[in-house]
Amino acid sequence: MQIAGEEEYKKIIRELSERIVLAQKPIRILDAIKWDQEVAEKFFQHKGKKLPAIDPEYYQRKNPLQFDPHEKIEEFREIERSIRKTLGQYSGVGSIMQRMCQEYCSVVDLLISRGTPRFTEVSQRLYGSSGDAFHAGAPTLRNLADLVSTTLGNIRDQVETGMDEKKITSEEVVAILSERLGKYFSDAEHTPRVMLGDGILADAAAGADRLRIQKDHLFSEREVRVFEIHEGWVHLGTTLNGMAQPVCTFLSKGPPSSTITQEGLAIISEIFTFSSWPGRLKRLTNRIIGVNMAEDGANFLDVWHFYLDQGMNETDSYHAAARVFRGSIPEGGGPFTKDLSYSKGFILIYNYIRLAVQRGLVASIPLLFAGKTTLEDIHIIVDLVREGLIVPPKFMPPQFRDIAALSAWMCYSLFLNQLDLKRLATDFRATLL
Repeated sequence: MQIAGEEEYKKIIRELSERIVLAQKPIRILDAIKWDQEVAEKFFQHKGKKLPAIDPEYYQRKNPLQFDPHEKIEEFREIERSIRKTLGQYSGVGSIMQRMCQEYCSVVDLLISRGTPRFTEVSQRLYGSSGDAFHAGAPTLRNLADLVSTTLGNIRDQVETGMDEKKITSEEVVAILSERLGKYFSDAEHTPRVMLGDGILADAAAGADRLRIQKDHLFSEREVRVFEIHEGWVHLGTTLNGMAQPVCTFLSKGPPSSTITQEGLAIISEIFTFSSWPGRLKRLTNRIIGVNMAEDGANFLDVWHFYLDQGMNETDSYHAAARVFRGSIPEGGGPFTKDLSYSKGFILIYNYIRLAVQRGLVASIPLLFAGKTTLEDIHIIVDLVREGLIVPPKFMPPQFRDIAALSAWMCYSLFLNQLDLKRLATDFRATLL
């Protein structure tokens, strides 16, 4: 009887989980807020002197939603009611699924609000703001951007090597990553495909079963390595791990809260494999500054010129500014704040790992790769693994598979954090000349 009860419990959770997966299927945030190539062409026809021709009606005309938003919100609310009715108010797995339903309702609200000031309000609720503090009295993401920018200025031109030369074609990147990821995912039921992509804002973008590389570009060895780790090891890896979940299938899909965690895992994996570089950090912190500028009232042209001043060419500056204003309007609308997820997620994940090591909870760290997880749920995920409702991740970076070295790193990090860097700078001044 007990075994039958356990199996029935798993069946109930899986059915509720599948309802969430099915309900979110037509929601495609980035497709719904993108600007088409015609907008860029007209912008450059006017030599970058006029704002892109985007208004609230543009999104309805060019990117109509493939679902009725009000019916979709009610669908998620009905699933949420079913979760409470079936699993109870205080169920761990139920609380995760209820929050997912609530987040997806906010996502639909975000898409309803495209082209209006409310779009940024909802975006900030989902992804955060550049002015958010990490705890009372703590620095903000904008403070991080300022510090990193100053530090990078001090080492400018001192760290570049042949690995920074952009000489690898898009087609060559596809071939290289097909081989590397084919080996990494050799035990996967279906090996993810690497292919050329067109019309994507990023240089590389991972989907459910494929990795797209921007066509007609040249890339450096460093960039190819980051694609392998960030998009391949982490994003494709957590997708496959989530799809392999026999009960909690909702881990195959991620709401915005999981985006912050997943991007944090990807960035920290770049750092732990020594694959990142100053130019990469500059790109990430410039995204914070671009969002911050728009939050403070800057328009598209202001942000475009900011990127030009950072040494980017006109086309790349346009695409970087478009990332900030997609879903919004070029003036008076505010930004789409998703690009804060990279740095915000890194800081949250890094500090979680440090605290997990300090408190003897290192076994929970690899479980962040069990699917499209959210950091705040990790204590519940640990329990669900013990209950057999979640299976441990199969694919994860080597640094997380064997966390001995990572634990040693964090032990030193905990101590170094107690040192006064300004005092050290004074003591070391003779050696720093």
